[in-house]
Amino acid sequence: MAFDLEMIQAVYAGMGERIEAARTAVGRPLTLTEKILYAHLYGGKVQQAYERGVSYVDFAPDRVAMQDATAQMALLQFMQAGKDKTAVPSTVHCDHLIQARVGADADLAQANEENREVYDFLASVSNKYGIGFWKPGAGIIHQVVLENYAFPGGMMIGTDSHTPNAGGLGMIAIGVGGADAVDVMAGMAWELKFPKVIGVKLTGRLNGWTSAKDVILRVAGILTVKGGTGAIVEYFGDGANSLSATGKGTICNMGAEIGATTSVFSYDEKMADYLRGTSRAEIADLANGVAQHLRADDEVYANPANFYDQLIEIDLNTLEPYVNGPFTPDAAWPISQFAAAVRENGWPAKLEVGLIGSCTNSSYEDITRAASIAGQAVQKGLTVNAEFTVTPGSELVRYTVERDGLLDTFAQMGGVVLANACGPCIGQWARHSDDPKRKNSIITSFNRNFAKRNDGNPNTHAFVASPEIVTAFAIAGDLTFNPLTDTLPTKDGQQVRLDEPTGVEMPPRATMWKMPVTRRPPRMAWACR
Repeated sequence: MAFDLEMIQAVYAGMGERIEAARTAVGRPLTLTEKILYAHLYGGKVQQAYERGVSYVDFAPDRVAMQDATAQMALLQFMQAGKDKTAVPSTVHCDHLIQARVGADADLAQANEENREVYDFLASVSNKYGIGFWKPGAGIIHQVVLENYAFPGGMMIGTDSHTPNAGGLGMIAIGVGGADAVDVMAGMAWELKFPKVIGVKLTGRLNGWTSAKDVILRVAGILTVKGGTGAIVEYFGDGANSLSATGKGTICNMGAEIGATTSVFSYDEKMADYLRGTSRAEIADLANGVAQHLRADDEVYANPANFYDQLIEIDLNTLEPYVNGPFTPDAAWPISQFAAAVRENGWPAKLEVGLIGSCTNSSYEDITRAASIAGQAVQKGLTVNAEFTVTPGSELVRYTVERDGLLDTFAQMGGVVLANACGPCIGQWARHSDDPKRKNSIITSFNRNFAKRNDGNPNTHAFVASPEIVTAFAIAGDLTFNPLTDTLPTKDGQQVRLDEPTGVEMPPRATMWKMPVTRRPPRMAWACR
């Protein structure tokens, strides 16, 4: 059992009393954000109301997660604290130091050789202090946390900006610096200015080519890269309830790109389904018992403008797929306007590389929808006109999509599977190029696309879209192509249109996510913390 059930039981046991005390202190109904924050005050007692955007407050997070690049200094500092073990469950994930070169197996072997001293240090310290250690190849920190540790109503800090990914399971998860992580691991309070709360009401349902990724791409266009600063973004509404847990995670993950402290969704059946599908039925049962505390009060949802500092409404029925960029994640272009923007701005229309996966978009749902497009390239006799890479978010995802034949589909399209690591998303990419300074275009399903972010070339125009849109663009090799309306030539000269993507939220087989013992994620025995 990777998660700490007793800790979660303790969180839920005290939640009702603390929320009721907070409601009395504040004197009005509470948003979900406020419920979770007040339930995690350091010391446990709610003695006063705090002013959003003004009051500095001490909190007691439930867990800590660290990636290998930032964990090194954090653990060196923790070693000076004089503690026998961490005060809260903590984990280390080796995902940032693996460079993408030629493919998963060779790249992982190279990383193990180049970073042996770092990995040995992290493993040794983790073993000594009871910290969960996930070896290189186990997966990207945020995907592994979502699959194993995140729980509705919890509070976590992580030493990486995309820690908010866990908001997809209803958790307040905040990216911090290593020193903050050390304080929490040592049992000290963690200080944060009480955030403002931005409400995003989602109505309708996604359809056709539109995916959860397009929700956050649209929100980024509205709020810009600074609009969420000092605030937690809280999603709600019937549209929110219709999204998969991993789709919610995608949206929360990219909240970092609007400067938000974090993002969160209220607990619903989609989260319960994901918990059960990832062998955490006990947590789903516990969450069901406190479900009223894992959502905003009814009055908030009835009159949201009275309770949120800012309110945004998005109709999923009419939402278009978006492509954001280049050079900033808030330059949001509806697909119907993107081709014109490419031409008018003189961006390189020829697409050189399409990259899918990462901590933001590598769920089973993401991969199946992208594979449905890749399969059409093979079945309809289309020529793929750009390089194409797939970065699985975890060994659990990689094993499952390989088992279900999806990696074969990408291989037939000409795709290369990279290691279960951050890779090109954070610039760990030895890109194959005859001119590394040439003006060019790439498109990814990652989260961040600032200049030089992916390959070090300031002339690389990087765009961000959903995995299925990225796959369609890779087939076309042309950024002026609109997969919703345009046709592509087959090898025998016919013109065909790509069908809408199809996918499933979780594996359809009875085995669900279960893997043979010999193929389980490569983590150390003490990873149970």
